[in-house]
Amino acid sequence: MESFEMIMLIDFYGQLLTENQLACLDMYYNDDMSYAEIADELDISRQGVFDFVKRGRMALEEYEEKLGLVKRFIETKEQIAAVQSDLKKIDGSRLSSEDSELLHNITETLDGISSGL
Repeated sequence: MESFEMIMLIDFYGQLLTENQLACLDMYYNDDMSYAEIADELDISRQGVFDFVKRGRMALEEYEEKLGLVKRFIETKEQIAAVQSDLKKIDGSRLSSEDSELLHNITETLDGISSGL
């Protein structure tokens, strides 16, 4: 699994992990620290860090397999982007002022939704 995908899983499901699993995964993926650096920081062995990362990664993958929140999030963002792209293709000069205003409001609403995701 790529780092970006793991970071997404941490963002979505990280609070479901143990404190040590979350700390180790966060330092490993978000802070780009090595097992040795994490071990020094948390005052545990490198093997302990390895175990926390491995178990945490497995738990995150299991959560995603069962719940699919990250997959749905990505699909929703892609669908919104497709709608935004289609809306930009509409020739506003041919629309009535009411329809043009409606198109503008829809576009702004989608932009707000997209930036909030």
